[in-house]
Amino acid sequence: MRIRTAGRTMALLLSFALIAAACGDDDAADSTEATTGATTATTAAVAAPAENVVVCELAYYTGEFAAYGAFLTAGVTFPVTQIINLDPPLGRTWEVVSEDIGTVGEGQAARTCLEQHGAEILVSPAHGYQTYRSWLQEWLEENDSPLMPTVHGGTIPGNLGGVGGEPIFRAQGLDEALGMTGSLYAESIGADTVVIFATQVEGFQIAATAAGLAAEAAGLDVLDRIDVPAEQPSYRAEAQLIADLAPDVVIVQAGSIESASLITEAFEAGASLHWIGETGWAIPEFMDALATDVIATQQSIGFAAFAYNDGTPAWDFYSPLWEGTAGYGDTHGAASDQYHFSAYDLMVHTALAVAQAGSYDASTWASAMFEVGDPPGTMCYTYADCLALIRAGEDVDYDGVTGPGTYSEGGVNSIIQSYTPYNDDATKGEPVLLDSDRALEVINLIAIQAECADNECTWGG
Repeated sequence: MRIRTAGRTMALLLSFALIAAACGDDDAADSTEATTGATTATTAAVAAPAENVVVCELAYYTGEFAAYGAFLTAGVTFPVTQIINLDPPLGRTWEVVSEDIGTVGEGQAARTCLEQHGAEILVSPAHGYQTYRSWLQEWLEENDSPLMPTVHGGTIPGNLGGVGGEPIFRAQGLDEALGMTGSLYAESIGADTVVIFATQVEGFQIAATAAGLAAEAAGLDVLDRIDVPAEQPSYRAEAQLIADLAPDVVIVQAGSIESASLITEAFEAGASLHWIGETGWAIPEFMDALATDVIATQQSIGFAAFAYNDGTPAWDFYSPLWEGTAGYGDTHGAASDQYHFSAYDLMVHTALAVAQAGSYDASTWASAMFEVGDPPGTMCYTYADCLALIRAGEDVDYDGVTGPGTYSEGGVNSIIQSYTPYNDDATKGEPVLLDSDRALEVINLIAIQAECADNECTWGG
């Protein structure tokens, strides 16, 4: 599957459709601050302080996403240890530490990252960001730190981020866009009726609501929306209800283990349906939890996500390196897994922006994130090549494995929505790209915006 220039243009349009006006005057000021400062470090590497740069990942080792923990951490450590630290920006080695959010909560884990580890890069603010945003805003105002690249930040509204005062840059788009993708794929295969199933986790609830709104826009009949607690040992009653309703499609917004339980129990209730899940179904644990005889009995099983670009030198470099490095391709799945390739691009882009900014200050780094990814500039595809160009004083245009390194004004990455099917033997099929014009039309109707006043923002979930 190859994405070329036309796909790049439409992906950029889709990403920019998620932009809203900057949230409050403070963010607008941050957006224009230090527009020239980001170009000051385009010469040879600056003499480095002795200490390492702590990159603190908000990780998932307990709780409803415990099955994802090591898999997700691998996506963050790979670009750091195998690529960036071979020649770190500004000469300071990156040190990855992980703080589990599953038990103490995301807010406490974030505080530990900053107060105890001294993190200058906080990776993956996500579902719990709203609970500690005010505290983190004060920290940023006092310290001009941390940088906040996020693999899992799709719950954060698209009008928050992309500026020094809120330096959030998302690798995977917004959760409502992923929820929309499920309904648009259902429309594309001629479905008339859907059931939406979601666990009571903020990101899944947002995506489920978006799936319902997109289904309505597509003229699909939503027979039921089923909301249930996460981490239940069984969903047999809900599976029986779905079997009785007999929808054309079931859109599932739930963790991989819960999803596998639901499908298995629906099979035991006699159902054979089209199942459309979320990006977490990409991880090996999902298929490991489904028996092969269950997979073959269903009309289809696949997940709504976004596509990689295997038609550029970026993929030619990244994919064999991931597959051939011990502890990664042989342990945590293929290079084509969405969490792996999106985390790779995000971390490489983060490091290049540090080099461009000449600083780990959030105020200059945020501007540099746009500078190293937006055209015009010399197109480059790998960290080493782009870094050499930056040090030579050239303007670069990083084009990675997710496609163009462009972000919306609010820090939402340009991605191409897709559906990936599973084959009966549990292997992944080729991603199916969604119609970009149709996605653009629908996302304009459903994108969530934060409501802000005096720098205090709230949003639904």
